[in-house]
Amino acid sequence: MGTQWENFLKNLGEWRGSFTQISPVGEILKDTPSLLKLEGLEGNQTVRLTLQRFPSKPDTTTNPPDDPLVREYQSLGKDILFFESGTFSQGTIQVAPFAQSGGEFGFVHQDRRLRLVELFDPGGDLKNLTLIREYRGGTHPAENPALTVEQLLGTWRGEAVTLYPDLRSPQAFPTQMRLQRDGDGGIEQQLTFGDRRISSRAVVAGSVLRFDTGPDPVQVVLLPGGASATVPQQVKLRTAFFLEAGWLLNPQERQRLIRQYDDTGAWVGLTLVREYRVD
Repeated sequence: MGTQWENFLKNLGEWRGSFTQISPVGEILKDTPSLLKLEGLEGNQTVRLTLQRFPSKPDTTTNPPDDPLVREYQSLGKDILFFESGTFSQGTIQVAPFAQSGGEFGFVHQDRRLRLVELFDPGGDLKNLTLIREYRGGTHPAENPALTVEQLLGTWRGEAVTLYPDLRSPQAFPTQMRLQRDGDGGIEQQLTFGDRRISSRAVVAGSVLRFDTGPDPVQVVLLPGGASATVPQQVKLRTAFFLEAGWLLNPQERQRLIRQYDDTGAWVGLTLVREYRVD
């Protein structure tokens, strides 16, 4: 596995796409076209980021583009980790009272990137989601359709790799997820992570799956582009929780990024799951 900086460099290039603002119940609020450039300078010892957002209806007189955001990086912060493919997550290191929290998840696959920002207000409620779908400049890959429950039904097997903020050795373990409808219109889920097994049931409400059973209820929001967001129904102090983003790359292959927090609110690990449909 490469160094964290080498993995970061897998994101270099020109990325065209859009920033889509989405409500906690999956309603699209706003879509803003974007252009992101990540340039390696000085033999890739420095990376320059330039982000330009454009109005949906360009009009340089009444609706001009935003001023570009420009940043340069020579090292990486303690709030971010990269996998060998360039896939990454960045976010809150320590959840604190009366403060916003959340995370950004970024997938890299061939000439596409998908990023998702999950932001919580100071009270621990999901404030909004920002979905960023991007493709490499000069390419025109097909856009994935909006994710549906039917696309997720069945059995998925794969492997998970967990990275740690203290950069100790990664841990790998097998995974399995089975989703099926029950007789009452809900969704039954069986998850296996290594030797851990979890069973739960969701109620479907539009594009949201609400897993209300158990001490820590979560909800899954189905999103455009084959994306999904799995979040606690509320981030609570002194309670362990996780944030997750998923991307259905094609009908048979899915990836998930999971950002784990312990009961002190500290970020303790980042897991990438690569899973494949087996039935």
